[in-house]
Amino acid sequence: MPELPEVETVRKGLVSLVQGKTIAKIDVYWPRIVEFPEVEIFQQQLIGETIETVERRGKYLIFQLTHYEMVSHLRMEGKYEYFDQPTPLDKHSHVRFIFTDGTELIYHDVRKFGRMALLKKGTAKDYKGLTQLGPEPTDADFNLVDFKKQLKKSTTMIKPLLLNQKVVAGLGNIYVDEVLWLAKIHPEQPANTLNPQNVRRLREAIIEVIDKAKKAGGTTIRTYLNALGEAGHFQQELHVYGQTGKPCTRCGTPIIKIKVAQRGTHLCPHCQKLKKV
Repeated sequence: MPELPEVETVRKGLVSLVQGKTIAKIDVYWPRIVEFPEVEIFQQQLIGETIETVERRGKYLIFQLTHYEMVSHLRMEGKYEYFDQPTPLDKHSHVRFIFTDGTELIYHDVRKFGRMALLKKGTAKDYKGLTQLGPEPTDADFNLVDFKKQLKKSTTMIKPLLLNQKVVAGLGNIYVDEVLWLAKIHPEQPANTLNPQNVRRLREAIIEVIDKAKKAGGTTIRTYLNALGEAGHFQQELHVYGQTGKPCTRCGTPIIKIKVAQRGTHLCPHCQKLKKV
């Protein structure tokens, strides 16, 4: 699944490719992709709209149009592909935006889990998925005091809690594993058992890992490519995710993989010890 760094890279690519373009026609081949409004209305309202810019909140893309805002979530394998001229579609092409200059933007999704919603200008912030998001993982938005309070009142294991977008936005399986390794915290450690030093270190690790991954263009695992058709390269800096059996870069202990809350989870058993409650 594209996580925050990958979605941010897609956003930048889309801005460079489609900012300022006007929509002439929209073809929808898998209606369930469009969450709101009805497909016919979605198609009609987008005609003549110009893409002013593309923003991001957590893992959501927000297309700022002339009179509307289109919220797009890529889910597992959604991606946007840009073409300079009419292009033959494959079976995984589900929405095609045709611009007045003849170029096209195609939404491609093997799993068909992605969703789009068209909302009136200025109302995307009230979209259900966005209202439930926690702060962005940046030094400016991610408040340490609030983070401490949230962890203190939760007995949930720290990994699934961080995967909950209500605590901090944009983290997925890859980056939670990397963050917990950097902070030297076991993924099964109950959140309310972390001391103030643990929490401070964890917040700093979240900000650091996400920032580095954004600068690297995200992590390419299997199918991820950005809107320009390029692969990210943060996978070259992964310490635990996908590194099962390899020596920990910090202590040399072989990385192991376990299941935590039904998710494959990578850790160093020496650096990340589960502390008794």
